[in-house]
Amino acid sequence: MIRILLKNSLPILLLLISTQLFAQGLKGKVTDSAGLAIPGATVQVVGSKVGTSSDGNGLYALKFPAAGAYKIRISFTGYQTAEVAVQIDNTVKTMDFALQDAKELLSDVVVIGSRSTPRTNIESVVPVDLISTKDVKVFAQTDLTQILNFVAPSFSSNRQTVSDGTDHIDPASLRGLGPDQVLVLVNGKRRHTTALVNINGTFGRGSVGTDLNSIPVSAIERIEVLRDGAAAQYGSDAIAGVINIVLKKVTPYSFSTSFGQSSSNALGRDFSDGRTFQVDFSKGWAFKNDKGFINFAAQYLQRGYTNRGGLDTRPLLYSASPTKGSTETEADFQARFASIKAADDARAAANGLDRNNMRVGNSDSKNGGGFLNGQFNFGKTTQLYYAAGFTHKTGSAAGFYRLPTQTTQIDLSIYPNGFLPFIDTKINDYSFSAGLRGKIGTWDYDLSNTSGENTIEFNIDNTVNASLPTGTSPTSFYAGELLFRQNTSNLDLSKKHTFDSGFLTSLNTAFGAEFRIDNYQIKEGELLSYSNGGRLIGTAPTASGAQVFPGFKPSNALDKSRHNIGAYADFEAEFGPRVTLEAAGRYENYSDFGSNFSYKFTGKVKLFGDISLRGAYATGFRAPSLHQQYFNNESTQFVGTNATQVLTVNNANPIVAQFGVGPLKPEISRSGSLGLAGKIAKTFTFTIDAYNIDISDRIVFSSQYARERSGGVLVPTGVVNQILNTVDPSAQINSVQFFTNAITTNTAGIDVVLTNRFNLGAKSSLILSVAGNVNKTVVRSIQGSDKIESDPTLKAKLFDRLERSRFESSVPKNKLNITATYNVNKLSFVARTVRFGEVTYLNAIDPNIAANGLPTQLDQTFAPKWVTDFSVSYAANKTWSVTVGANNIFDVYPDKLYIDPRNNANNLSGVATSNYSGGLDNTSNGRFLYPRAVSQFGFSGRYVYGKVACTF
Repeated sequence: MIRILLKNSLPILLLLISTQLFAQGLKGKVTDSAGLAIPGATVQVVGSKVGTSSDGNGLYALKFPAAGAYKIRISFTGYQTAEVAVQIDNTVKTMDFALQDAKELLSDVVVIGSRSTPRTNIESVVPVDLISTKDVKVFAQTDLTQILNFVAPSFSSNRQTVSDGTDHIDPASLRGLGPDQVLVLVNGKRRHTTALVNINGTFGRGSVGTDLNSIPVSAIERIEVLRDGAAAQYGSDAIAGVINIVLKKVTPYSFSTSFGQSSSNALGRDFSDGRTFQVDFSKGWAFKNDKGFINFAAQYLQRGYTNRGGLDTRPLLYSASPTKGSTETEADFQARFASIKAADDARAAANGLDRNNMRVGNSDSKNGGGFLNGQFNFGKTTQLYYAAGFTHKTGSAAGFYRLPTQTTQIDLSIYPNGFLPFIDTKINDYSFSAGLRGKIGTWDYDLSNTSGENTIEFNIDNTVNASLPTGTSPTSFYAGELLFRQNTSNLDLSKKHTFDSGFLTSLNTAFGAEFRIDNYQIKEGELLSYSNGGRLIGTAPTASGAQVFPGFKPSNALDKSRHNIGAYADFEAEFGPRVTLEAAGRYENYSDFGSNFSYKFTGKVKLFGDISLRGAYATGFRAPSLHQQYFNNESTQFVGTNATQVLTVNNANPIVAQFGVGPLKPEISRSGSLGLAGKIAKTFTFTIDAYNIDISDRIVFSSQYARERSGGVLVPTGVVNQILNTVDPSAQINSVQFFTNAITTNTAGIDVVLTNRFNLGAKSSLILSVAGNVNKTVVRSIQGSDKIESDPTLKAKLFDRLERSRFESSVPKNKLNITATYNVNKLSFVARTVRFGEVTYLNAIDPNIAANGLPTQLDQTFAPKWVTDFSVSYAANKTWSVTVGANNIFDVYPDKLYIDPRNNANNLSGVATSNYSGGLDNTSNGRFLYPRAVSQFGFSGRYVYGKVACTF
């Protein structure tokens, strides 16, 4: 009987239970503004732990513990978060949500001038690009500089090779200007720069940038790129514009991992290197009762090295180059040389000394870090916010191979076949920001403090100090450390007035003050990393310190600080719905060089519909960095058999005073822009902005001023000799280089961004975007000190042709990005092609002058190239998705460097040394086959990858 009752009652019981469980519910669909489903969107009941995510078709279902009034928050990265109040009763209600694309509506945009009401990017008074994580997550780039290089047309950055510390921190450019002329913010707060000043032969030589790759991509909600001078709002560095990185807030659990490697054919070889493994995590939690949120994100990235080096074309690797005897016939000399070379080649073969002896490409790198972003709400108007990050990065980059013939730089008892030295770095990056914002009466206030620190430790491996007694040198050294620390305190006040009638409809007023402290340190290396042990090779002295990177000496060590105080005022007025005008001014006073005042005027006029004309005129400045003011080091180079010192000296050194060069001054800019922006037919948006930037007193890193010699003998009347003899009468210093304000430049260009969205059905869409930049930088004048200007020799060395080309033509003169995204059901296809414009390298000595005896091909222009990426993603359900793809799918490389006919890998069979010249091209004896002094898109070739992502 009981069994019969249970059998008949069980369906009814289950129905009652299920009805009770789902009595209070909400279901529906999450779509974008075009009605297309958004899988993985977070649907959260504010102030509780109730929440879910939309499935692959955008559908969601929520269960509530009881009837009542609730607030629902719907969010997804790349879209504006929506909040809706709902009244839940004992039924299951249906409610659909349409999220607005963040490209069409920016929330909490902080880079827009006056801290006024957030605007869409087509309504902003100045040009702003928005790059959300959904725009880049399907591609293989895993670090921020490479993501921006392929996404933002006005941004340029490439990894460097065989350039000391610059191998590990990518220099970047916005609008063709230097790495130190763009300001980086995180959540609207100034980000500290790196401790490294670029002093090697790369783009950005002499500058100090920000290490964007110290910020995990998994922590980023979106990137806002303000392409306009903004020093009047944000202070120093914002000459080219501002990059603001906005961190994630409330987000679902998100994991992803990817693996890829190069799969390329170049130089007659197949390459499978550069293996890259990446894993990341992020999650944002909302506090109960709408009290705020906390988000944590972390990322680990391991990247293997790549090598696209050529064969060493020097005929002899072990043996010294013979000279022809005075009574020796040419035939006898060639026969003797052929015999020496045959023995040399046999020895190399027996010992495994490969002519492919360099590592030319990406360095080894391991990068792990995390970021915390959060906010706690006190009532409805006051918030405590904070953000903290830490990144630890290690890298290993090669220098130049030391051959057994380079006896003054090697210990043959340790490395009888030569050695490839490595610069291993440990880079730590810390940041912490906290602030309180709220209202005092009718005024909004924001009081904050931001601290950051970047340290770079140099460890030199697989090397020797050749000056130590034979067989006693260590093979690894601690060479010292660089440190930069910055602390910034800000107070911002703003208030918006609205007027019901009259000519002026609204006025936003903002005031603020800033106090900043900078600290720069150089810490000495261990004694053997820089000392000279006195060993001789015959009568020839040997090089001091660790080969490839001698350690910092106690005389190089320093600890320098400065502070500055700034104040700004900003006014933005709206005159009806069509006209917006803005004016801003900022005064700053630095403890080391004095004061500066910058100002800016902007305006926008809505012409018709959603189409507006906008423009701006601004002055700006960049304070000389502490690195440029105080960096110094020295290394040993050989002139004949003479060991001499090459010094990088700071402006406090008496040597610099002998050149008539005084303390560094700030760079001063004047810029203007004019553009059109708007929307046509609801789906097509466009921005077209032209700009012109004049910069005076730009800081340059001079060429080496070397002592004049004739036949290896010092020329007493040489002007450099006369200058150096005043501080170095024993002639131990051979050459010096230093920083100085020396050039005036003009940069002009135009940015174009076009986007259209096509709705192809209920479950498919196509998004097309075209973005391009054209720019040209011209050095208008070179002005040294009175002493330098009075002597042609000094003037020529201050800023030679090579240095000029770094400013004028080392980054692409134009870039075009075309991207198509096609979504259908659970599949997404993305194709992107980027055209990197031409770059030009100029030789330091003009090869077009016949008397110089150089091939004219030493000046080389590298043609534009198209680089195409493709990916396919499959969303199996609302949780899992898989992506496979290839970057540079057609395996495109830059043009090769010119190789002189006497200096190539096919000219090694028995050619006498008198017919070989490694100095008539830029390949460093055939080992560099692709350009490294100019920056297009790198030279690693095709990269294939797979990625798995999980969101719940």
